Amino acid sequence: MWVPLHAVCLRSQRVCRRSVAAAVSQCFRHRDASVSHFSHSAGLSAQTCKALVYRTHGDPSRVVQLEGVELPSLGAKDVLVKVLAAPINPSDINMIQGTYAILPDLPAVGGNEGVAQVVEVGSQVKSLKTGDWVIPKDAGLGTWRTQAVLPEEDVISVPNDLPLVSAATLGVNPCTAFRMLSDFEDLKPGDSVIQNAANSGVGQAVIQIAAARGINTINVIRDRPEFTELSDKLKAIGASHVIREEALRKHEIKELFKTCPKPKLALNGVGGKSATELLRHLQIGGSMVTYGGMSKQPVTVPVSALIFKDAKVRGFWVTQWKRDHSHDGRAFRAMLDELCSLIKQGKLTAPTCTEVGLQQYHAALDTAMQPFISTKQVLVM
Repeated sequence: MWVPLHAVCLRSQRVCRRSVAAAVSQCFRHRDASVSHFSHSAGLSAQTCKALVYRTHGDPSRVVQLEGVELPSLGAKDVLVKVLAAPINPSDINMIQGTYAILPDLPAVGGNEGVAQVVEVGSQVKSLKTGDWVIPKDAGLGTWRTQAVLPEEDVISVPNDLPLVSAATLGVNPCTAFRMLSDFEDLKPGDSVIQNAANSGVGQAVIQIAAARGINTINVIRDRPEFTELSDKLKAIGASHVIREEALRKHEIKELFKTCPKPKLALNGVGGKSATELLRHLQIGGSMVTYGGMSKQPVTVPVSALIFKDAKVRGFWVTQWKRDHSHDGRAFRAMLDELCSLIKQGKLTAPTCTEVGLQQYHAALDTAMQPFISTKQVLVM
């Protein structure tokens, strides 16, 4: 099964959703050198899958290994799934390195996102059937594996006619973009949003969801030799304006605001000086929402932005949003339905991805760790 978030602890609070450290430890007692034994139930079947396992935190290229993992028996409220595809996200890398906000008990299977097909259902499963596609409801399920047995309550269905890569990358970046565009400012058609890291997975989702709502996007990217090519690509998916970071302090930004309203909302995935520059161009009373920090520099908020602009400085983490709404799945379901509708209409596409076989995981991890990489690595099982 996917190593469940039952085993994921909030390290700062040392609190687990469910304590299974002992169970996971027991599952890793080897009967032979090639098979590991994961379980969330007492019985074990003879069926095994392949999984990318790490037993210690560190450099992913060193600590992650492809292993055979024994699958548990199917419980009455469990589903057996075949994992179809799972991306490598920055949060996955940070978990393996041991630097993320939540860390699974070790040993663990990597991967927080992906899409799987239901192969078999337990006798008391009601919401799913054989052939359904599902994605994780929460982080930490360990999606870098070929098969899994997991509780029905840990996954949610998505249409099985979506493009594979779109389904595999649906649960994190599009959901992050959707919530930030929905929850912080009352945006109307014709309003503007400014964002850095516009070529990231979240950035591309923001562009497309905003365009579908008639909202202008001012998209900031680092200067590079292929700037024009990247700018054209972002405009092709709906970007209203694409500018270099250096332009935020130059005359051209003033010219832009003669034809485009100043943004009500700024989305920061970089931090450092880039975030400070976004704040300078907000409307009075607008919000800057930070969801990432690729520069690894702190966000500095000028006093003038707080006093004279009454700027609101907020943060967003989609994992926390999912947990806050886990008691009532209607908000998550409604969001997924709207995102899937946009995908089917051709208004929301996956970011540029490279599909890589599970056996080539070393190369995929190495590529995913390169700075400012624009192509997402997706493990295809």
